[in-house]
Amino acid sequence: MAIELSYCVVNTNGRDYLLACLAAIEATHPARMEREILVLDNASTDGSAEAVRDLGGDIQLIEQPRPTGKAANDSLLMERAKGRYCLLLNEDSELKPGAAAVLMAALDTDPEAAAATPQLLGSDGAPSPCAWRFPGVGTALAGALFLHRWLTVQSTGKVTRRVDWAQSSALMVRREAAAQVGFMDPDFFVYYDECDFAKRLAEAGWHEVFVPGAAAVHHDQLSSDLATGLPRIVEFHRNRDLYMRKHHGRIAALAVRGLTAWSYALRALAATVTPGQPAEVYRAHARQALFPARGAGIKERAEAR
Repeated sequence: MAIELSYCVVNTNGRDYLLACLAAIEATHPARMEREILVLDNASTDGSAEAVRDLGGDIQLIEQPRPTGKAANDSLLMERAKGRYCLLLNEDSELKPGAAAVLMAALDTDPEAAAATPQLLGSDGAPSPCAWRFPGVGTALAGALFLHRWLTVQSTGKVTRRVDWAQSSALMVRREAAAQVGFMDPDFFVYYDECDFAKRLAEAGWHEVFVPGAAAVHHDQLSSDLATGLPRIVEFHRNRDLYMRKHHGRIAALAVRGLTAWSYALRALAATVTPGQPAEVYRAHARQALFPARGAGIKERAEAR
């Protein structure tokens, strides 16, 4: 019997989250549907791989000898997958009941949809944005005018709708479409990899959908501490700039740098007089947005291991 769904999980030092993710897969997988579970352990040092082996069962474990970027890891999983659909999952994502079945139904109904995202929920159960318009000068201007929530976020409403791109923390992908565009671009170590993927899918005639009838929890792991979060800030702005230069050219990328830096600078200014707001984090974002090539990001930290 042919495999319908491949669960593709990437884990980096998230042992406890990973075990919860795998438990959620077992608890929510549609009955009588052929599936496979592929777990890529990204050179973890917390015993994650050993924990997966201890589970036994039919989990296929791929162990990276050294840390590798998210785009490259997701691509490797999709290339090895045998299912018609690949459900990409971060280790800190947990599917809610019915999620996989609803996402598959959405893709079956819309043969031109290459990917479907559920509504992502924070650790507190509150909905969080998970799909947006493609980045560009217009969306950067919306951000500079603090209209991002209304003009850029597309994961809204109660009805399945087309969106430009969606977060890959829990993203069901039609494998045929992914193979057609060459999977994900490994030049994006992390951040904007799924955005670039969606852009190339759109250029090939596909689209993505937001499916609010499906849900997954994506646990909040990011720290507001600057010392811990600075490599992520560097990586985020570096890859946003890479996306802009790749798809819109140098002039548009420069415009987005300036508009993004301006919006963060205003946030930093407001935070200096607002208790509990991370002014120094906003300042770091403003500096990095303006000079995205500076500093060491997650990639450099991984390469130094």
